[in-house]
Amino acid sequence: MKRNFKYTITEKDAGKTVGEFLLENEYTSSCIKFLKRAESRITVNGKWEFVTKELKENDVLETVFIEDESSENVAAVDMPLDIVYEDEDILVVNKSANVPVHPSSGYWYTSLANGVVSYYEKQGIPFVFRSINRLDQQTTGLVIVAKNMLSGAILGESMRNREIHRTYLAITEGELPESGTIELPIGRKEGSVIERCIDENGSKAITHYERLKYENGYSLAKVTLETGKTHQIRLHMRAIGHPLPGDVLYNPKFDVIDRHALHSWKLEFPHPITKEMMYFEQELPEDMKKILGL
Repeated sequence: MKRNFKYTITEKDAGKTVGEFLLENEYTSSCIKFLKRAESRITVNGKWEFVTKELKENDVLETVFIEDESSENVAAVDMPLDIVYEDEDILVVNKSANVPVHPSSGYWYTSLANGVVSYYEKQGIPFVFRSINRLDQQTTGLVIVAKNMLSGAILGESMRNREIHRTYLAITEGELPESGTIELPIGRKEGSVIERCIDENGSKAITHYERLKYENGYSLAKVTLETGKTHQIRLHMRAIGHPLPGDVLYNPKFDVIDRHALHSWKLEFPHPITKEMMYFEQELPEDMKKILGL
């Protein structure tokens, strides 16, 4: 994968070094180190320069990110991909149930990463897989994938700064209150590498919810997170007496659905390069609609 970025230096930035300019434009130190490894990855007016080069007004600074190899240990496996959006810097995919985001034991060839790497391999493009928001294997819905090192670095920082707004739809057992906030700390369950639990010594976790519908003994809830702890929605809903049906870890009842009823519904975030606000919405999948008779 190759991506070029070009900047015309204004009076405001004249006098800064290349390195200072790049840092101020959201390049991480890792990105800058990567560019410095090869000749002509940083040029000023078409000439290879060091990051100590002082910039002048109207100079044209260009950076070139070239990644010649795909992600290590991610085999290219052809599989259906529901691509919602794609440009030079980001890919947004609607992930299916029973598809982990990354390969892992038992799922080395069935992850979203395998499918995305294959998608680009068929175009003759090496691809390093960088997912920004990570979903559990059985959670459906929207996932952002960065297509280059710079967009990945900027989106990673956006996630840390809570500039990527995620909204989920969850189906829970019973009639939820109209709205509420759950603030219960989450920690690892002793003796398990997978399960989490409510733990007074755990990490802070805050979940907001709003009931949208109540049908057939189940509630449809809009859920937003202030924190992004592993299994947060699933644990918090169970903690208030409204677990998700089909949750193999926390509520293994599979009479209405064979996976936990959770969907990544909406994403809103500034584009890493253009800064345009991006908005995506993916409707409720059929297996969740069926529970509510929709």
